Amino acid sequence: MAEDDAQRRDLLWRIEARRASIQAFLRDRRPRTRRRATITVVFSSLAALFTAGPALGGEPFAQSIQNSLGLRSDSYVWRTLCLLTLLVSVGAALLTNLGKANDDVARLSSAEAANTELEGLSGLMQFGHLSVEDGVKLYQQYIVKIPFVDDQPVAAPGSLGPPSAPWQGQYAPPPQASGRYAPPLPPPPGHYPPPPGG
Repeated sequence: MAEDDAQRRDLLWRIEARRASIQAFLRDRRPRTRRRATITVVFSSLAALFTAGPALGGEPFAQSIQNSLGLRSDSYVWRTLCLLTLLVSVGAALLTNLGKANDDVARLSSAEAANTELEGLSGLMQFGHLSVEDGVKLYQQYIVKIPFVDDQPVAAPGSLGPPSAPWQGQYAPPPQASGRYAPPLPPPPGHYPPPPGG
């Protein structure tokens, strides 16, 4: 029974550590994805605006722009509008393709779903509604969906140093794991014990 409790605590620690990694991933990627989407919309809108004026206004539009800017020829108006349209269209296309290449939206969705699943699994494990063996199987099924989420450094059970955020105030770390997760650190240079008989 004690061994089962230790394994349950160990699995809870792993779940919370993995959730901490997912949450760090989401904190990093959500703003970046939103910014990219916003800039893409702005660029696409500007491209439409730069082409709508000449398309709807024709010569009178070009003449009014020429007069307001004090240009000698209306060809400068057309060239400027075409150049601006080209630049914002290329920018929008680049940002769209970068988002598709990185598959940002799908990754965010997968990470959010995995975080929710792991949260539910944590509750089932914490209150003893699920065996450790079944919990391990579910844990593996959930984390295999998010191979792109890197593990964050978390104090391992039995290691030196203060506990990390994943289980602060929620779970006590598992009992000393006899170096199973973090091997004992060697003493710093110059602090080795003297040899016997020395």
